[in-house]
Amino acid sequence: MYPFWELPFFTSGIVIALIATFHILPCHLATGAFWFNVYIERKSVKEGRPELMEFIKRYSLMILVFCFVIGSLTGVGIWFAATVASPRAISGLIHNYVWGWATEWVFFLIEIAAIYVYYYTLGRIDSKSHLMLGWLYAWAAWISMVIITGILAFMLSPGKWVETGGFFDGFFNETYWPQLFTRTALMFGIAGVYAVIVASTLEDRKVRDEIVRKAAVWGIAGMAAGALFSVWYLFRIPAPARELGLEGGLPYLRTMLKAAGASYLVVLLWFVLCGLIKPQWSGRATGIVILCILFLGIGAGEGFREGIRRPYIIAQYMYGNQIIGTDLAAKGIKSEVEKYDSQGFLKNLYFRPDKTDLENPGDRLLAGRVIALHQCGNCHALDIHAKMRPLPALLANLSPESPDDIAGFLEALGDYPYMPPFSGNDEDKAAAAEYLFWIVRR
Repeated sequence: MYPFWELPFFTSGIVIALIATFHILPCHLATGAFWFNVYIERKSVKEGRPELMEFIKRYSLMILVFCFVIGSLTGVGIWFAATVASPRAISGLIHNYVWGWATEWVFFLIEIAAIYVYYYTLGRIDSKSHLMLGWLYAWAAWISMVIITGILAFMLSPGKWVETGGFFDGFFNETYWPQLFTRTALMFGIAGVYAVIVASTLEDRKVRDEIVRKAAVWGIAGMAAGALFSVWYLFRIPAPARELGLEGGLPYLRTMLKAAGASYLVVLLWFVLCGLIKPQWSGRATGIVILCILFLGIGAGEGFREGIRRPYIIAQYMYGNQIIGTDLAAKGIKSEVEKYDSQGFLKNLYFRPDKTDLENPGDRLLAGRVIALHQCGNCHALDIHAKMRPLPALLANLSPESPDDIAGFLEALGDYPYMPPFSGNDEDKAAAAEYLFWIVRR
């Protein structure tokens, strides 16, 4: 186990969620926008309408800045936050899918080169060559999504990988195709929002209304298709995930799913009203409001997708606290739960403070804190004043009268379908219980 990254008021998972939710806006825009861009440019060339190129110029610049400056920063932020929050999970994904990521980075480099060449050759090279650059970017961006979706889907439904350890057995799992189609559809919806905002800045009223209407059609089609594919996705998620998210195992997940659906419905209605019926109502102000609603919807949807993976971070393999919970014979990996239960968790923890001797009464609180952080800290904050899932407040609801009461609760963790079992021997459990009782009563 690596050193634990503790945040005083928010858990590490919340930090990753905030960065990742925002990152979806530029990355899905990057994958979907150029299909619309090429469509408008081709229309301009084919019909001899140079006035449409002003939109192309503004839209391309927005993509360049927002996706490849701000979006790139949030992409790096995800890697950094995920690496310090869940280093063993990232290590597991890299060991299994390093060539998948390497392939995705090749297409990402193509994207970067293509967007810069496309923008700076606008009006400087022949239209056929320029359109080819647009197509190159559009396909490279989408193929990048094709690869990343396989890794994301693997974390929820690894499929036959658990038995074979095979790259493609995990990649083409039961949720891969519905998730890919859902993301592909929604990328057109997100691109449509930005296209409407950019088009509303054009001075030519006729061109402005025309592009707003066309962007609205793309947006409506993307949001509607995304909703249908989302239903397909929900039917394909594994039974434990369905129990947690759809059958009341964790009620807040159903609330998040409803919030995501409501936000997407608002965006869809905005496309109809301010895009098709009254394009003159579209503008930067209403567009920014819709982007905020879209951000909340994406956050709720991604939160649902992450939540139904519990108690695992990589389903059927690694628990949320980064303890390997399943034998993977194909890769020669053994479950760590039995080892920790027999030998002790703290004794097998490489990075730990010096004064964590379980037999020394003066060290027991520190030892208990270290154990509690590693076992619980990825999902729960240990600060009573924390804003997200404060463990002291949750334990206080149990009205414990002694550390033994909390030790009994730790013993029963495996009975909760969304919680990893406590991994450690009786000494570990007693020390963790003493510390948790102390933070409840202090």
